[in-house]
Amino acid sequence: MPESPDPLIVAILAVPESTASTLYGMYEILESPGRDWSLLTTGMPGQPRIRPIIVSAHEGPFRAPNGLWIEPGCTLDACPAPHVVAIPDLTMTPDEDLSGRYSAESRWLRDRYAAGGTLATACTGAWILAEAGLLDGQDATTHWAYCDAMGSRYPSVRLHPSRSLVVSGEGRLIMAGGGSSWHDLALFLIARFVGAEEAMRVARLQLLDWHDVGQQPFAALMRSRQVNDAVIARCQEWIARHYDKDSPVAAMAQLSGLAERSFKRRFAQALGMPPIEYVHAVRLEESKRLLETSGLPLDEVASRVGYEDATFLGRLFRRKVGLTPAQYRKRFRALRSALDSGART
Repeated sequence: MPESPDPLIVAILAVPESTASTLYGMYEILESPGRDWSLLTTGMPGQPRIRPIIVSAHEGPFRAPNGLWIEPGCTLDACPAPHVVAIPDLTMTPDEDLSGRYSAESRWLRDRYAAGGTLATACTGAWILAEAGLLDGQDATTHWAYCDAMGSRYPSVRLHPSRSLVVSGEGRLIMAGGGSSWHDLALFLIARFVGAEEAMRVARLQLLDWHDVGQQPFAALMRSRQVNDAVIARCQEWIARHYDKDSPVAAMAQLSGLAERSFKRRFAQALGMPPIEYVHAVRLEESKRLLETSGLPLDEVASRVGYEDATFLGRLFRRKVGLTPAQYRKRFRALRSALDSGART
């Protein structure tokens, strides 16, 4: 009987800002290949194909931001040379300055990459790679709500906010976007290093779905957060209540007390998009809500959000969201119904 191959070593990098649920979720999923399917089908665990190790720059356990303890298996210096380094997401604000915070981790990651290792991140974990300089000139993604801030902080990174998974750096830089897309990251790593069949087994065992929709359906208001400019903030508040009105940009300009040309320039400076694009984004968010919660035909949805032409809304929706309105309703109305039902019980 041939000997089983040595398990792939995956170092899961833990820092004080690491999200414990993602870190330990990665650990559990990556332990499964080779072991759990056999346990289910024969009653005996199989030979593990991956050996995850939680690593940290410092010795000893520490608390994650939610208060749970994270206990590293070893320090960076003591870790056996990993084939893959996985970085969970970070609990941080989009405008947080990480300069110098991960100097030891950055040096170690650069060494691992130079030695031929693969670096994989979930969500905001990509910021650590950017801080290490490993994403300069590379395609990348992070959580959609953090892409603008990351682009400003690391302008040489080519960000793709709509994509839930990006592979760059000659295939050795792998980044998952937001939230539970770390599931995609874990399955991708299993498929690449163990095999697609084993990845499918893990997905079936854990009831994991592949997030093929990406981040685009959720990112329409990515840059619509409130701003310090009181005049523009007042216009934001107005359009949130009157998005269905005719000539909304002219109405906001009148509300601002500025000439329309000056208003448009000031609005774009404050929010990073022209006011008409912001109006479309607000209307799209309301369109999503109506598609999720009602059976209204598209022409009625269009009328309620301020569009006379349902065809225009359909084209805009497809371009901005990445799905047709019908596809969006099919995917997310059942989810909304389930969540609303759960909230009532």
